Amino acid sequence: MPVSKAQQKAVNKYVREKYDKLLLTMPKGQKDVIKAHAESCGESVNGFINRAIDETMQRDKGV
Repeated sequence: MPVSKAQQKAVNKYVREKYDKLLLTMPKGQKDVIKAHAESCGESVNGFINRAIDETMQRDKGV
């Protein structure tokens, strides 16, 4: 079902207000490796990266 322009505008506004974006640069081919790993764990790439960051930050704090 197609999304109306008004609905897409509302979604874009919500994303701008609720989320920060971060550009991530990595060596060629690494994206495919990460995507395959995330999929094998039943996660999206975004979800996997966020989980990896959260877990690393917790580990670094000694929690």
